[in-house]
Amino acid sequence: MPDSERRAQQDPDADGTAAAERPEPETDAERRRRRAVFLRELTEARELRARVQPRRARAARMRQQMRMRTFRW
Repeated sequence: MPDSERRAQQDPDADGTAAAERPEPETDAERRRRRAVFLRELTEARELRARVQPRRARAARMRQQMRMRTFRW
């Protein structure tokens, strides 16, 4: 496949058609809201993984505690 076709598939702006369809840049409040939702879902996924794999979660907690104990300023 030629480079121009490959770029057109990967980047909708390669031919210039999608540039006019883009909405205005998001505001800081919208970005913070999306980030808060993402972080909330990430935390939920980590808690679920800890419940589903208790042995692995316990080992990870022990490794984290060991890192904190051996950390020096």
